[in-house]
Amino acid sequence: MCQYNVTAFDGVPNDWSLVHYGSRAAQGFGLVIMEATGVKPEGRITVQDLGLWDDSQIAGFERVAGFVHHYGAALGVQLGHAGRKGSTWTEQPNPSPGSQTIEEGGYTTVGPTEAPFPGLAAPRALTTAEVAGLPEVFAAAALRADAAGLDVVEVHAAHGFLLHQFLSPLSNTRTDSYGGDFDGRTRLTREVVVAVRKVWPENKPLFVRLSATEWVENGWSVDDTVRLASLLRDDGVDLIDVSSGGNLVAPIPVGPGYQVAFAQRVRTEAKIPTSAVGLITEPTQAEQILRSGQADAVMIGRESLRNPGWPEQAAAALGAPHPMAGPYRRGALPRK
Repeated sequence: MCQYNVTAFDGVPNDWSLVHYGSRAAQGFGLVIMEATGVKPEGRITVQDLGLWDDSQIAGFERVAGFVHHYGAALGVQLGHAGRKGSTWTEQPNPSPGSQTIEEGGYTTVGPTEAPFPGLAAPRALTTAEVAGLPEVFAAAALRADAAGLDVVEVHAAHGFLLHQFLSPLSNTRTDSYGGDFDGRTRLTREVVVAVRKVWPENKPLFVRLSATEWVENGWSVDDTVRLASLLRDDGVDLIDVSSGGNLVAPIPVGPGYQVAFAQRVRTEAKIPTSAVGLITEPTQAEQILRSGQADAVMIGRESLRNPGWPEQAAAALGAPHPMAGPYRRGALPRK
């Protein structure tokens, strides 16, 4: 849930990050995952994104981690590179169409090829050597996350960002070793995961977020996702965060739990733990997903923005103990 609130444009978490993520911990969420965080300046979605491309950014993340840990939650971060979907305008107060130009404070984007995302500026195609250097960039960001005391790293390879752009046969038409067949198109994501796993402590989980389908014919498919998830399991990934879409403009049949079946299939066929996401808003709905074995975890995104007190409501509905920090206990709901 990108916040686009780094007003100094330096990637460093500020008071907004402390209050936003800290309040979720105090309200009882067990794991709080910080927004997509750029591994390079040009890897940000907007100039107001968080970043972990420089050691000077570590202290800001450490401050948030300390507060979150104090209230009993774990803290994770999504490591990402926006690729051709970078240098866009923030959503505050109102989003502007198109890309933010260099003259307007933006930056030149990069991608597998020069093909743009619809409505955005054309990126510069990365050279083979530049692509080969990206895994170490992700690994360096993971080292900084560890130095800041974070508990989980999630490699963001979904929603049409750079790693997803390489996965899809519709956006990756390269002819070098990072394009072509399935092995070539998945090579970058796997190299990133291997590089991150090498430096990320063994006792800390490594997640990967994937878009299970692009919802278009001949695009990245659920079959592809299952196949890749099996390989990532062997590469040391602990959980696949299963989402969908984002790389192309496509009609998506959005509805309650509309992506849960993808998480179930990856879990069953790739034999790796998964998390379910996507319009999961009701406690009993989330509990059923877990109890039925459709997924191993449920991640609450937009609903957590609308309703920071969701953990207490879920606990009350399911007869569980109060998850909130002491100062919020006056707002506790009655148990059955």
